[in-house]
Amino acid sequence: MARPVIATKLYVPRPRPGLVPRPRLLERLRRGAEARLTLVSAPAGFGKSTLLAAWLGGRAVERSAATPAAALVETPSVAWVSLDRGDIDPASFWTYVLTAIRNAAPEAGAKALAQLEQDAAATEPALTTLVNELARAERAMTIVLDDYHLAESREVGEGLAFLLEHLPPQVHVVVSTRADPGLPLSRMRVRRELVEIRAADLRFTADEAAAYLQSVAGLHLARADVAVLEERTEGWIAALQLVALSLQGRDDVGGFIAGFAGDDRYVVDYLVEEVLAHQPGPVRDFLLRSAVLDRFTGPLCDAVTGNTVTGSDGGSHLLVTLERANLFIVPLDDRREWFRFHHLFADVLRARLAAEQPELVPRLHQRASRWFEQHDLPDEAITHALAARDLDRATYLIELAVPAIRRHRQESVLIGWLRALPEDAVRRSPVLSVYYAFMLMATGDVEGIEPWLDAAELALAEPPGSSPPRADTDDLRTLPATIAVHRASLAQARGDVAGTTAHARRALELAGPGDHAARGGAAGFLGLAAWARGDVTEAIETFGQAVASLRAAGNAVDELSSTVLLADMWRVAGRPGTARRLCATALARAESAGEPVARATAELHVALSELDREAGDLEAAKQHLDAAREFVERGSVTESRYRWFRAMGRVADTEGDLDGAIGFLEQAEQLYRPGFYPDVHPVAATRARVWIRHGNLAKADGWARDRGVSASDDATYLREYDELTLARLVLARHRERPDAAAVRAVVVQLGRLELAAETQGRSGSTLEIRMLLALAHDALGESAGARDTLASALAEAPEPEASVRLLLDKGPTMTRLLHDLREHSVAGAHARFVLSAASATWAGPGGSDKRPTGSMVEPLSERERQVLRLLDSELSAPEIARELFVSHNTVRTHTKHIFTKLGVTNRRAAVARAREHGLL
Repeated sequence: MARPVIATKLYVPRPRPGLVPRPRLLERLRRGAEARLTLVSAPAGFGKSTLLAAWLGGRAVERSAATPAAALVETPSVAWVSLDRGDIDPASFWTYVLTAIRNAAPEAGAKALAQLEQDAAATEPALTTLVNELARAERAMTIVLDDYHLAESREVGEGLAFLLEHLPPQVHVVVSTRADPGLPLSRMRVRRELVEIRAADLRFTADEAAAYLQSVAGLHLARADVAVLEERTEGWIAALQLVALSLQGRDDVGGFIAGFAGDDRYVVDYLVEEVLAHQPGPVRDFLLRSAVLDRFTGPLCDAVTGNTVTGSDGGSHLLVTLERANLFIVPLDDRREWFRFHHLFADVLRARLAAEQPELVPRLHQRASRWFEQHDLPDEAITHALAARDLDRATYLIELAVPAIRRHRQESVLIGWLRALPEDAVRRSPVLSVYYAFMLMATGDVEGIEPWLDAAELALAEPPGSSPPRADTDDLRTLPATIAVHRASLAQARGDVAGTTAHARRALELAGPGDHAARGGAAGFLGLAAWARGDVTEAIETFGQAVASLRAAGNAVDELSSTVLLADMWRVAGRPGTARRLCATALARAESAGEPVARATAELHVALSELDREAGDLEAAKQHLDAAREFVERGSVTESRYRWFRAMGRVADTEGDLDGAIGFLEQAEQLYRPGFYPDVHPVAATRARVWIRHGNLAKADGWARDRGVSASDDATYLREYDELTLARLVLARHRERPDAAAVRAVVVQLGRLELAAETQGRSGSTLEIRMLLALAHDALGESAGARDTLASALAEAPEPEASVRLLLDKGPTMTRLLHDLREHSVAGAHARFVLSAASATWAGPGGSDKRPTGSMVEPLSERERQVLRLLDSELSAPEIARELFVSHNTVRTHTKHIFTKLGVTNRRAAVARAREHGLL
């Protein structure tokens, strides 16, 4: 969901009339545009924003004087953001920056903004997209971040540093701030990427001070008086402005100037007192009371300050009057509806209000909170309730906002609000306690969840009237079932299958017929518990009910994402066709919905990629992963990224790219964290399978030791993938150094796994188990047993496409067994289907050879075998040529042929594959 944006924060300020010319600074800004960053850093009141407005205004005049074509190409567009304290949240900060960029150059910023709207935490992916968009833009751009100190935070600084590091050459950033930002300024200075304008540069010279006081302020002072003011203010522009206001209408100008002294802080206090002292009482009260507001409009000021202050004409009229009097009122729009105080003036007013009327400050914030609530501006309503320390009201408002926040998956906003509340206030709200637990689960803090669920139940049990007013009775009615669902989720994350089942059943008992969200969550966890037990039939039935309930609840993101898990279950059941239809239908819905369900779109593409790879269609698999890439890169949902990297690793392995496969799988492993679903295909075991296929049995042995897996383990479904990986490892070891006893132990364990899979309806598992049994029988010299076992596997497989990749991954022995079964009365058709699919896969688009890993139909020639043996040495290609008395080009040709026949892309992989085939 798009964050609301205050458009006036993106307006480029117009240069004030009658500005003092400052050509030396304008020239420095012009030259600075050739660097990455211009830093304008000085304390409050040094004219930073005014200088930038004058510079940009001058460029606009130059552009208007140029021809249209020259103006478009040569004059940079401007993206201006006036920052405030609310932008310390990275999501808010980058929303404004990206919106400003998009407004300045429609071809840039739109995609990055869409990413951020989809997932507020996805800052770096969004900035990566932004850099690419800016790089493609034809027109140069200047990005101005005004009052950056108000939004400074570690997260914002890291994002800005990333943007500056990768900034295209035609883009320039200007940062205006009261304090040096946490950016790599030293490094940028060394690289000559930084231009700095500081307080010493911004101070008025004596001539500039005289010009200001005479031409702008209309004061005709003696040169000696100007010199005194310039010396004592040290050229501080705001102080001179306050002096000018204080001198208006004074007869004793010389006496005032002679008595003027003090350092900066005292100067400000003194001058503001002089200004305020000359205002009528109602105007002074209005200024002080309005200072609690970051931005204000007439009706808001009426509500906060009271009509006795604003008078019969109201706040709107008074604001216009104050602006015309140059009383530090800054308009935020062209209609003169919204205003803010000059930041320096606002700081002093707030300090004065707190000193004079501290008891009034909370009441003013409460009034502001009510006004913002009535005008559907929940962010500011909550901010002022928190500032008033009205915790009951803040809790109430946050509870009101929670359903929309959850519906639009804006958890980062909710996190900020909850963290602003004392823990005790959150604990007294059962609704907020539950959502705090949900946030902890989303961030992987499993151990911190249970106390918050306990707190929610305690708060629910309190008698009426003992807790703050509650926002939504529907939330309270459904809360017991929701708590039970979260307890099921916690048990699932801990691997407690029995606990998951018990809590999920309790949730179903508590949920009403129309509470689709809770019923969907409960059914989902019952399905996942059944899956963890290996009962795929029950899992499919129950999880299917969960998906239907989520659809009824209108939760499209979770419904479509859950379809991926349901498809996984159908794959395990040996029904990839059903899984494909589910994913394809869901993907069509997701793509029609667009950005709101982008996460589900990515996950569905990844699921279809896995199905295509298993069916032998590697090109289609890669296309789906490419389609998912954009969504994954711009999102931060860890589960989606984990699935994508794991699938990329499998595709790389299929293509014979060992380094790529291991790299992707290691990234996947870093992203994995225990959560909502059983880890039935651990990525560590997948990586071990890659090592086995590439002949690195030592590393695969290391995995087996670390995992503690052995052929005598219990035949549970959660260990099945590990056990089947171990079987592959034992068979690979047997090819290098025969060990019939180890193979027979594997046969026994595979038999136990086969029985469990058959009993629980896991046809997909049964198929893979029998394939490995066939290879084990062949390794023991039991040819008939191998053939009969494979024939049984193929004959009973519900859908032939489920077996293509499984069979081809088993190497040349399986290819030979398939050829032996081509004429089998029952399994022959299936064997021919797999071999035909293999041929189509190897042929690839345009007839190119794309032979999959583990399969080699065309044998190596004798000369190629000689070259292969020398590749398994320390000799370089020229040295191999000298050894064989042939040219270097001849060796290169033979090497290419070897790579093609072995289905690999490099020398190391060729040697590993050759060992797998028994060629070395």
